[in-house]
Amino acid sequence: MGTADDEEIKIRIYDRRIDRTRVEDLERKCEVGPGDNIFLFTNTMGDPLCRIRNSLLYVMLVAELHAELVGVIQGSIKITTLGSSPPTDKAIMGYILGLRVLPPHRRKGVGMALVRKLEGWFVANGVDFAYMATEKDNKASLKLFTQKLGFLKFRTPSILVNPVRYHAMRLSPNVKFVKLNIQQAESLYRRSMGKAEFFPNDIDRILKNRLSLGTWVAYPREDKSCCKFDIDSDCCFPTSWAMLSVWNSGDIFKLRVGKAPMSCIMFSKTSRLIDCVFPCLNLQTLPNVFDPFGFYFMYGLHHEGPRAGKLVRSLCRMVHNMAIESSDCKVVVTEVEDSKTLRLNIPHSEQLSCSEDLWCIKALKMSEENKNRLNGLIRTPHPSTLFVDPREV
Repeated sequence: MGTADDEEIKIRIYDRRIDRTRVEDLERKCEVGPGDNIFLFTNTMGDPLCRIRNSLLYVMLVAELHAELVGVIQGSIKITTLGSSPPTDKAIMGYILGLRVLPPHRRKGVGMALVRKLEGWFVANGVDFAYMATEKDNKASLKLFTQKLGFLKFRTPSILVNPVRYHAMRLSPNVKFVKLNIQQAESLYRRSMGKAEFFPNDIDRILKNRLSLGTWVAYPREDKSCCKFDIDSDCCFPTSWAMLSVWNSGDIFKLRVGKAPMSCIMFSKTSRLIDCVFPCLNLQTLPNVFDPFGFYFMYGLHHEGPRAGKLVRSLCRMVHNMAIESSDCKVVVTEVEDSKTLRLNIPHSEQLSCSEDLWCIKALKMSEENKNRLNGLIRTPHPSTLFVDPREV
């Protein structure tokens, strides 16, 4: 089988004037998903750069063979906390996403050529480490990145998906919700999650983005240590509390499930009908994901104290009720490290969720310091707190 080099592949930066419709067409032809019969399609609504446009520095590369556009890849750059030891350890990170190759041109080296070119762009911009995420069962992706490109597996967070029902979830009257302003949210995030893996240095930029719908804190109403909530004062801070922020991903791109079995489609329609008529049954529903839909992404989940689990659950229910008001938000999604407290208290559907989203990493600056940092990261047990950047969803 011929390689990309044999067929004179050309890789260049995306040019909206000539590439937009071709990239959108390629996206429609590339099926991604968890199984052989169900595929996920992305509708970028006329902006192929929508998933990276909110990052500080980004690029999209396209691959051409004989003037035909056969592959694309995207990358973004940011400064993050690499780990909690030492707490000031920062790194310039390059994130790889959106690698697509047309089916007839796969296994010809197109994907590898795209990643190599993107790595070169990362290096030219001072990136210390490149990382990517894939499904643990995606054998082709794992072979490319771990066997051919030298990436190492290092984290397996869970993607939790909660269908949006017709009816609001009950919120406990014993829980107080406070919406923070941007300055308060930034201060509390830097204070509580500043040492978390992949905590972004530009958290303020994320919180100020129009897609960020807000940040909320929940704590028990009867907490006498918190008669007046003050994030800057330990004496006015609750003993148990939880926080999260919400990102409206559906405002920049839509998803659609394709090639689903008829049984799934019928179950979706039937379960939604029953839930609408008999909400008291609390039936597990499957939303209409067969037409383009949007979703909310919960990020920056953090909790402290003996009652924090119930407070996380209350916040997630509040977000679900927010999503009901949206015309096209069909699911609420989050991605968290394998924390029992979080996983058990975040409402989600086991059928729609992914228990292990595999993250892989590679050092691009092979200094002795970076080698030690990478080895330390690989050997470190999974952290209790992992910040998943909503711009990379």
